Amino acid sequence: MENLTEQHLEFLHSQAPSDRLLQPLWDHLLSNHLPLITSPFFPVLLAFSSYFFCSLPFAALDLLGSRVPMFHRYKIQPARRPTPSAMGQSFLRSVYNHLIFVLPAVALFIPPTAVPQEAPSVYELLVDGLAVLLLFDTQYFIWHVVHHKHLQLYRWVHAIHHEYISPFSWSAEQLSIPELMAVGFWGNLDPVLLGCHPLTTWCVTVFSIWMSVEDHIGYDLPWTLNRVVPFGLLGGAPAHDMHHQKPGCNFAPFFRHWDRIFGTAAPF
Repeated sequence: MENLTEQHLEFLHSQAPSDRLLQPLWDHLLSNHLPLITSPFFPVLLAFSSYFFCSLPFAALDLLGSRVPMFHRYKIQPARRPTPSAMGQSFLRSVYNHLIFVLPAVALFIPPTAVPQEAPSVYELLVDGLAVLLLFDTQYFIWHVVHHKHLQLYRWVHAIHHEYISPFSWSAEQLSIPELMAVGFWGNLDPVLLGCHPLTTWCVTVFSIWMSVEDHIGYDLPWTLNRVVPFGLLGGAPAHDMHHQKPGCNFAPFFRHWDRIFGTAAPF
């Protein structure tokens, strides 16, 4: 780790330009932040900080409400506005869940991250990242349908997420412990199953947290991913907001194909 080996330099020179794009970043992480990025707690820190910073601007919008009309006009349910108390309770629940359950589980079951010398290519990062998102989308779709169809499972495990008919950014992690652990289990298992590079896994973590928060913001903004990605491939806030209003539809967390295939897609 003290300096690049000749073999490593030969590897750099042998790669196509697109394959070398991420190598300087990866070398910087290996040289300057190795104890951090190999810690089993790093993914938790990354996920929670992503949740916090992605949610914060939309929480400010909810607090300001109609005082910022250029944003408020995109509110999906303008008559329903989250109270500071509701936002605080959702955020504190997430903090409690992470401190009491997530961190001890990581300490007991998650080993340090093994990091390779080579960075992933841009192509590898994009393709593997999409594969992880599609796999998680499938897993959660099945889990979600089952927990809505089975009354006792819904009451014991998933009902807490439906406490609010009009979701808001902090409510993205308004989850019971079993649901949080299921999501965390897939989040750790799927990249391993697909052989993802650690950098790919971390990028997917941040991106999926952003998508999850965006699902719950309660605003149909013109620049959100569901508006930017063509062909209606993503549901975004309109689809998930409709799910909170009519829980028998729009079960997939990100993409729309499974709801369309199984007839559970509802118009926004």
